[in-house]
Amino acid sequence: MKEITQAFVLAAGMGKRLRPLTDDLPKPLIPVFQKPLITFALDHLIGAGVSKFVINTHRLPELFRNFFGENRYANCPIALVHEPELLETGGGIKNVERILASDPFITYSGDILTDVNLQPLIDEHFRCGNDVTLALRQTGLASQMALRDHRIMDIANRHGIPGSLDFANIAVWNSAIFQKIPPQKKISFISIIADWIGQGGKIGGLVMNDGKWFNIGSRTGYLGVHRTILRENWRPHFVKMREWPERIASSAIVDPSAELRGCTVVGRNCRVGAEAILEDTILWPDAEIASQSRLEACIVRSRKKVSGIHRNSDI
Repeated sequence: MKEITQAFVLAAGMGKRLRPLTDDLPKPLIPVFQKPLITFALDHLIGAGVSKFVINTHRLPELFRNFFGENRYANCPIALVHEPELLETGGGIKNVERILASDPFITYSGDILTDVNLQPLIDEHFRCGNDVTLALRQTGLASQMALRDHRIMDIANRHGIPGSLDFANIAVWNSAIFQKIPPQKKISFISIIADWIGQGGKIGGLVMNDGKWFNIGSRTGYLGVHRTILRENWRPHFVKMREWPERIASSAIVDPSAELRGCTVVGRNCRVGAEAILEDTILWPDAEIASQSRLEACIVRSRKKVSGIHRNSDI
């Protein structure tokens, strides 16, 4: 069984669909039951044999530097590569060529949450001798990928072959990709692959419909993933934290007369006042809820103070 020991985790997006939540916190760092979203990707990859990471950043890079203070995670080295101007996925890969060098690597989007088994994707890559192997899935979000006999034949109908599958935001690459991407150019690796198909590149795909897969691109999706985790008692096999999912952080102070209903999550160092009622509401670290407030389906960002009645609001 072959392993791949390095991964590029893409974390340089703008998080526009999650604004205003991402105004002062990049999407890969938003908490899911107290655990930053990007750490699920890192744990997942470590479980698959990865021991070295590259993470690109754009907005608020200092928050990534603070979080990965020693440039390590779970004893694995992390190289943070800042993009002052967004290079998109293809340009981002080219920008880290000097770090990834000539060994195969995995790319993994920093804003998905999934427990799909990564080993079959790695095995497929080596078994077929592919240049690139994409994880594919029937997500219901898109169907641009045309797969025939383990090969990607077309993307977005560029070669006249209709697709039926979506890219699941995880892929395995050989270093040959670096020769296909011009330096310092803003470009998607999807367009690079689409061209490569026409040039005879070995572009493989593997359908991975097992397990859970969440693309947290909206507040509805963010609230929904919390509900699913609680309703189905879902815990990815690679999460090592014994207390996860942690609904109420141990450092939070909740008045005994307050009511926490439904899928309510209270973050670290939060304070919830007397007779407050929170229903299906998520509080990020250091939020404060005044006495007798009522919040329903709200998300309260870090260090915000809230009073009164609010429904379906990002505060």
